[in-house]
Amino acid sequence: MKILLALDKFKGSLSAAEAADALAAGLGTGPVGRHVECRVLPLADGGDGSIEAALAAGFRPLPAHVRGPDGSPAITTLAFNGSAAVVEVATTSGLQMLAPGTLAPLSSSSDGFGQGIATALGHGPKQVVLALGGSATTDGGAGMLSSLGMCFFDESGRSFVPSGGTLKNIAYLEASGMLPLAGIDLVAANDVQNPLMGPDGAAAVYGPQKGATAQDVQLLEAGLAHLVRKLDEAGLPGSACALAPGAGSAGGIGFAAMLLGARMVSGADFFLDLLGFETALADCDLVITGEGKLDTQTLAGKLPVVVARRAAPVPVVAVVGHNALGVGSLPENRISAIHSLSSMTALDSSSDAELSAALLTELGKQISATLTPRKDSIHS
Repeated sequence: MKILLALDKFKGSLSAAEAADALAAGLGTGPVGRHVECRVLPLADGGDGSIEAALAAGFRPLPAHVRGPDGSPAITTLAFNGSAAVVEVATTSGLQMLAPGTLAPLSSSSDGFGQGIATALGHGPKQVVLALGGSATTDGGAGMLSSLGMCFFDESGRSFVPSGGTLKNIAYLEASGMLPLAGIDLVAANDVQNPLMGPDGAAAVYGPQKGATAQDVQLLEAGLAHLVRKLDEAGLPGSACALAPGAGSAGGIGFAAMLLGARMVSGADFFLDLLGFETALADCDLVITGEGKLDTQTLAGKLPVVVARRAAPVPVVAVVGHNALGVGSLPENRISAIHSLSSMTALDSSSDAELSAALLTELGKQISATLTPRKDSIHS
């Protein structure tokens, strides 16, 4: 029996590859283990973990020196396969780069993400994939634009790299020094539909997750509006891009990506294609997908639901860290069974890699007990 393990990361505990390996260990030692062949395809949807998934799929690592969201120097990794490069917000301008317990809603910037893009461009890719997820900042992507050659000036004529809290200080900008992007397929992988501003915008919806108080949200909203006006004054389509679905992704980095001409795509669907899902699915009898938490956001088009849709007619089972939906299956989404780690223990496995791996291995054995080997493998 051939099983495709197409999992996303279990955020806080295991990478997609680690989760799949732990599950495979259990499937291989279960009641029909000797009849099971596991095919592992670590996945991502454009959020954190996208680089890891690309590397596991055969991309090679490309180191890049960047300034983290708080300005601290860091060395991060991009993924490159000769024609396409993947640059991830999470590992260039992400929350995970801040010191534990530290948030910087007003002072953080996306310039590190721009530096990552610039590094990727230096290797001559035909396509650059922007994995928009896990941002620490709400700067409307101004920091990213700065690292790509856009110059921002204050009232005194001094240039500076904007953060969310200093967007209001932009007196004027110049875009004549931008890095050339002609001929580059710039892809923004994202599953957020929020506009840049307003009650459903980047500051109002996602600012609090990055540490913004109610007063901070007002400052950030005003700063984003000011950025849009200054872009309009410079002859750039600020207002048009601000209203587009997805402009509010990654603290407004989606907005800045659109200014650069990026096309916004479904992160889950795009990464399934990029990482070779159809090839991995060939001849499989079952797909096991999953992620750290199953909730209403999953139903809105997150990776497990997209995997189940794309796997048809192959049956699909989901394995998750916690099932917040409280149901045992999602037949309307082609998921025949849902197994959660949180139902197996009173302990919290969400930040415990060792416990999560052990539970996944045990779960693999349990799933194995429900399997019926293919007839052509019984005597193998």
